[in-house]
Amino acid sequence: MRNIEIVDEINTGLGQQRGMPRCRYREMASPEILKKSMEEITTFLENILRNNNRPWFQEHKKEYQKAQANFNALAEQIIAGVQKFDDNCKGLTLKDCTYRFYRDTRFSPDKRPYKTHFGVFVCPEGKKSMLSGYYFHIEAKESEYLGHNMLCTGMYMPDTAMLKTIRNEILFNGEPLAESISKAHGFDLDTSRAMKRVPNGYPKDHPQADLFKQRDWLLMQEMSDQQLFDPHLVDWVLAEFEKTKDFCQWLNRTVRME
Repeated sequence: MRNIEIVDEINTGLGQQRGMPRCRYREMASPEILKKSMEEITTFLENILRNNNRPWFQEHKKEYQKAQANFNALAEQIIAGVQKFDDNCKGLTLKDCTYRFYRDTRFSPDKRPYKTHFGVFVCPEGKKSMLSGYYFHIEAKESEYLGHNMLCTGMYMPDTAMLKTIRNEILFNGEPLAESISKAHGFDLDTSRAMKRVPNGYPKDHPQADLFKQRDWLLMQEMSDQQLFDPHLVDWVLAEFEKTKDFCQWLNRTVRME
């Protein structure tokens, strides 16, 4: 990963639309700049967790703008890096892969106006495609959203048709999927929402019978603080995501019926 200095006096593109500074990169010799950037991100998230209200946010909006610009710089590097090993993700922009920081509270009993995390989801056709992709997530400590910083590859809550297509492909050709999970060293298949029994219509004695139980298709790995503040974070993230490429591409080929 190139060491970078985040320069936040230029406003263009998505950042300009939201009134936030856009970042650009310059070669730097010292990793301290990167560490400071991550500290600004995590400090803001810790502060918004404790002060999730509009008056505090308006008073500290410059801190949000700097944290968001810093995260955007990181996200752009992750997007570019994923595109180098997964051609299906080419052509994506920052806007295609990132999310609004403002929560939609219209139908939620939780009326806190702001999120307490940043995330970037690098996925073919963008974050709304419902396809499998690569997700990088940072959140405040003690946040109740996911509970940790993490890397994740796959798809969450595929619709009924997609889920049936995946299960049918496992029925006749499940070995490549099982191999792709085994190859993703450091990641675990998330089974938190898996069914307790093999669903009706699928053989209980199938070699990949446990995979029929899955409702979500997610390979997950938690990130430690040491990894998060390492100046070579992006290099590490991309190397880890590349381990999950076969898993991601198997899911997308399957649901697209390629």
